[in-house]
Amino acid sequence: MIGKLEHEQELHVPASEAWDLFGTLRIGQLVAQELPQLFQSVEITEGDGGVGTVLKLTFAPGVPGPGDYKEKFTKIDNEKRIKETEVVEGGYLELGFTLFRVRFEVIEKGEESSIFKGTIEYEVKEENASNASIVSIQPVATTAELAKNYLLKNKASKEASQ
Repeated sequence: MIGKLEHEQELHVPASEAWDLFGTLRIGQLVAQELPQLFQSVEITEGDGGVGTVLKLTFAPGVPGPGDYKEKFTKIDNEKRIKETEVVEGGYLELGFTLFRVRFEVIEKGEESSIFKGTIEYEVKEENASNASIVSIQPVATTAELAKNYLLKNKASKEASQ
C-alpha cells in the first residue's frame, strides 16, 4: 500500500530566508525548543546537517504515532530548495512500513513571499495496511506554522532595527 499526504503554507518572507531555516538543522532545533508537546527531543546522532545526517526524533508521551525513530537526510537540493528525510530505524519501520519519507520544499512566490510544501510519502506492507491510519500530516503542518511565525517575528525584528 502506497500513500501520500501534503500540506502547503504561505510564508510571508523571501524563499531564501525560509530555506535558511528549512534547509538546515535549525528547523529541528526550533521544533525541539518550541514544540515540547509534540517532540520530547530531536538529537543529531550522525553528521553535520548535510546529506547523510541522522536525527533521532522522540515524540512526547501521549502523542499518537510511532514513539521514536531515526531519520536520515537523503536529499538536500539548495538550488531547488528541497530536503528529504527517510526513516532508517525504529518507529514506522517497526509498524510494517517499508518507506516513510518526509520532503520539505520552499517555493518562491514573489520577491517577498514563498510557499512551504511538506509531503509525507509512505509504503506499508499489505498485512500492516491498517497502520497507514496513524500517518498524519499534522506534525508537518504544525512545524510549518511554527516556522512561519518564527520567520515573521525575525523579519519584524530586522525591519525595526533598520
